[in-house]
Amino acid sequence: MSPLPSTPVDLLVVGAGVVGLAHAVEAHLRGLAVAVVDRDAFAAGASVRNFGHVCVTPQDGDALRYALAGRERWLWLAAKAGFDAAESGTLVVARRPEEMAVLEEFAALRGGEQVRLLDAAGVARRLPGAGALGGAHLPLDLRLDSPTVIPALAGWLEGQGVPIAWRTSVLAVEPGLVRTTRGDVRAERTVLAVGHDLDRLLPDVAEAAGMTRCLLRMLEVAPPGGVRVAPGVLTGLSLLRYGGFAGRPSAAALREAVAAESPELLDAGVNLMFTQRPDGAIVLGDTHHYSATHAPFDDEETAELLLREGARLFGVPSLRVLRRWRGQYASAPAAVLDTEVAGGVRAVSVTSGIGMTISHGLASAVLDSLF
Repeated sequence: MSPLPSTPVDLLVVGAGVVGLAHAVEAHLRGLAVAVVDRDAFAAGASVRNFGHVCVTPQDGDALRYALAGRERWLWLAAKAGFDAAESGTLVVARRPEEMAVLEEFAALRGGEQVRLLDAAGVARRLPGAGALGGAHLPLDLRLDSPTVIPALAGWLEGQGVPIAWRTSVLAVEPGLVRTTRGDVRAERTVLAVGHDLDRLLPDVAEAAGMTRCLLRMLEVAPPGGVRVAPGVLTGLSLLRYGGFAGRPSAAALREAVAAESPELLDAGVNLMFTQRPDGAIVLGDTHHYSATHAPFDDEETAELLLREGARLFGVPSLRVLRRWRGQYASAPAAVLDTEVAGGVRAVSVTSGIGMTISHGLASAVLDSLF
């Protein structure tokens, strides 16, 4: 663990998840004196509990702009920090005519560089057993292994001389001064990248942004038959969650079809998708539940719903669970919370569950406005 800086820094980042580390990277590359503090002994929050899916193409608006910039930064960092950023893209599996209609409209909008439509055989070559009508390949998307990438990124920063003070909680933030459990730090600018914990540190700011906590149920399952699937995989339910898809005219008909056939999937906020870890394990998810505080008890029916739909996607009778966990992220009406809370102090959270995708692009934009 690095000690707190004894002299003032240009930028202090609070939070060593992907959003905080992205700000530290961008500040370091601009030649700024930057330091990071985090309350835990290592990154253990949303940044290591996700799919590791850099889901570039399905975004729209500012999120797409941040995602495209972030993609280039991830590829650059992979070479520098020694982790893998697989340029394997995303496979979108369409099993309803309404899903294929959304993909056709999306492909017409974005063009062949971003979206390559597939027939049933093209999907089956990439994911046997899916029983798809067709689908699409999104070649720009990346796959990362979050539990190894985030520590590697933190380690690279420390190797570059950026101190990260772990097990250091923030008590108060003032212009030019951050008080922590290990002492005070003076900083010209401060970025609070504490994710959903902003509602504990600065509850009024979180409430003003309409922030709540989104709880996810996620599973790691054994690959059926040892299958290897290179791209991340999205399904028709994903077409209802990401702005680039959900904004297409046919998305309304798709939602109606899902509501008529499987309303329990919408009730549980299911976004059926998966990625495969380097060791072959499948990260399967996820469900979405929203509350300021979540009960500590997990309903097994939710896991059974994911396992049922996952088995159908792979075309097998059942899946064998290796691990289970809860994910949690900040959620708000806007995709990003970026607000000045005091002179030179910014609270920055990704409030849409796409932190791995947009953090680096967002950090670059924030620093442009700070310095």
